[in-house]
Amino acid sequence: MATILNHLAQEAADQPSVEERRALIERVAASEHFIRAARLRDFLLYVGKHSLKDGSTEIHEQEIGARVFGRPATYDTSQDNIVRVNATELRKRIEAYFASEGAHETLILEIPRGGYKPIFRRRLPEVEGHQASAREELLHSTPPHHDLDRTRPRLLAHILWATVCLLLAIACAVLFEQNRAMHKTLHPWENKPAVAAFWGDFLRNNQQTDIVLPDDSASVIENITHHSITLEDYLSRSFLQQIKSSDFSADRKADLDEVFNHNLITFGGVLAAQRIIALDPFSLSLHLTASRFYEADSLKRDNAILIGGKKANPWVFLFDDQLNFNLDTAGAGMFVVNNHPQAGEQAVYTESSTQKGPVGYSVVAYLPNPSRTGNTIIVAGTDSDASSAAAEFLTSEDQLQKFRNIIHADRFPYFEVLLKTSEIRGTSFNAEVVAYRTYPTPR
Repeated sequence: MATILNHLAQEAADQPSVEERRALIERVAASEHFIRAARLRDFLLYVGKHSLKDGSTEIHEQEIGARVFGRPATYDTSQDNIVRVNATELRKRIEAYFASEGAHETLILEIPRGGYKPIFRRRLPEVEGHQASAREELLHSTPPHHDLDRTRPRLLAHILWATVCLLLAIACAVLFEQNRAMHKTLHPWENKPAVAAFWGDFLRNNQQTDIVLPDDSASVIENITHHSITLEDYLSRSFLQQIKSSDFSADRKADLDEVFNHNLITFGGVLAAQRIIALDPFSLSLHLTASRFYEADSLKRDNAILIGGKKANPWVFLFDDQLNFNLDTAGAGMFVVNNHPQAGEQAVYTESSTQKGPVGYSVVAYLPNPSRTGNTIIVAGTDSDASSAAAEFLTSEDQLQKFRNIIHADRFPYFEVLLKTSEIRGTSFNAEVVAYRTYPTPR
């Protein structure tokens, strides 16, 4: 009891710093319990970052519903319990993290029931009072020395030696498996020199890398309204106000509002993110988020991987003046514009169909972030499967090595690549480099 009281007193004097709390939030969010739960991860990061602000107050359910789950700012929480339902699951996953992957954590994160603001506390030391009783039981269970015959000590010695050998063998097997797992974690690109060359440079600063999923709700709304959504419109949500004041019927306005609230993401966009995460699934620096929850400060500060063209991921607008290959639309269809065609290149590349299946085009761009403090990758295609093919290009040892041979470089410079992708039943089976550009990379 005295030990616990002393620990509590020490805890009161040793309040965790903002950096300690931020690092813990990021570790929990990057754990296996959240790796496939993007919405719950965004929930945790939103309330977690809010709690780090000086003088932060309790976070209201309606605020979370609007900022994390895309609900209107004035929605009725008594009729829509999405925040409460997800909060229950969020608490379970946080508890699961500290019971397994985070069992070594000395700082604990909790979201108390009845509220949404995280609290932090030091983990209490375990009290091992059972040791004395265990020793006493062992002494009482040992027969008196004068009852042992001459063969008993030798037999006990053999049993003890056999037990030690068995334990050592088990320990060696466990250490061997742990070493293999650790080796795979520390060397995820072993025997993949081209993949290691590209991703080693991209991640060389060990800063956070944001994988930004597309907002296909915005793309669908553009197709229906025939009105382009700029980044400014997207961030301010002014396009929603334009819809409300338009000549559309009340039913059509309600449908468009429902489309946006669902935050649609196509399977191709998810598959593209999955391919990238699979490169290093245990990395604590990879952060998966959605386009509508992303922030300009993060794009300036972090590495970023933007999935989708500017129609589904308006953050790509920030790189318009740097890109030679731009995705554009004609109605619901998409094509690639080659701003400065070189010899043998087309000015426009349009989707087509062959007897073997549809042919699409993908664009991969590797550029500095807007503040030039990190790197940005853009993977986009004329359709969802073509976007997935673009991510496959960046994670394939064979394709990256072929591209490295084309540009005759040991280290990858900043570049753009236009890929022609052939697909059968939605699965990319071939990606051919049609054109490319390389740019100086500051070292």
